[in-house]
Amino acid sequence: MDAREFLGLRETHNPHRWILEVVPGICTDELFLFGGCALGAAIDAMERTTGRPAIWATAQYLSFAHPPEIVDIDVTVASSGHNTTQARVVAHVADREILTVNAALGERPDRHAGQWAVMPDVPMPADAPPRVRPVTAVDGENSIAQRLEMRLARGRDFLSYDGTRGDGHAALWARIPADLGMSAAALAILGDYVPFGVGQALGEYVGGNSLDNTIRICRLVATEWVLIDVRVDTVHHGFGHGTVHLWAEDGTLLATASQSCIVREWQGAKRIAADAARQRDEA
Repeated sequence: MDAREFLGLRETHNPHRWILEVVPGICTDELFLFGGCALGAAIDAMERTTGRPAIWATAQYLSFAHPPEIVDIDVTVASSGHNTTQARVVAHVADREILTVNAALGERPDRHAGQWAVMPDVPMPADAPPRVRPVTAVDGENSIAQRLEMRLARGRDFLSYDGTRGDGHAALWARIPADLGMSAAALAILGDYVPFGVGQALGEYVGGNSLDNTIRICRLVATEWVLIDVRVDTVHHGFGHGTVHLWAEDGTLLATASQSCIVREWQGAKRIAADAARQRDEA
């Protein structure tokens, strides 16, 4: 299974139009299309349309799509040279735009290569505890979160949130499904985790809705687990801004991402806080 099958992306008779059926498996717990899945589908559509691998892609999220809506993904090739293609996607449900994506795709001779970024020193997946997630008001039983096994490599269990602020650095190990190969689209799914980092930074029951996401593909190597290394830079005026580095288990930098999000209190935050306090007292 590749990213197209994982996401459910389908081709049409028009090589520049693709269809994405919104099902719970590519949605958040609140059952709207997960931003990383939307960007991943757009990247996969552009790669297949142009025949070139993604270099970078940036998405602006405009509206929500909910099951069982159908998203049309229209690819426009704006410019194509010997090695590089500039393309864009407009994804929409009927006449309602869901997101727009601009991207560059291509590949050049690899005469100069190197990596200067260093993976943080965190426990490996076998030594990291499973990520415990809160029960939200909707809590989709078949959401994208249920399809990805995650372990907390750096940060706090949400039961420990007490308003004490962290240092803005948190990390998760995510296991790539065994039959899902490494690709830019797969990494786009994992790059949408700055909102997770915002809750970790504030130590409060908050997350966020993504306004944008930019991913830059570095080097694709096979790895069972990917480290989602989140750095929150600032939260002000109701918005959070941060970056994500995606690492293979061997320390290879797979991709970088950057993102801004609307900071929102979790649905049922007071109930979640009370339940967490009770569990801490019982422990």
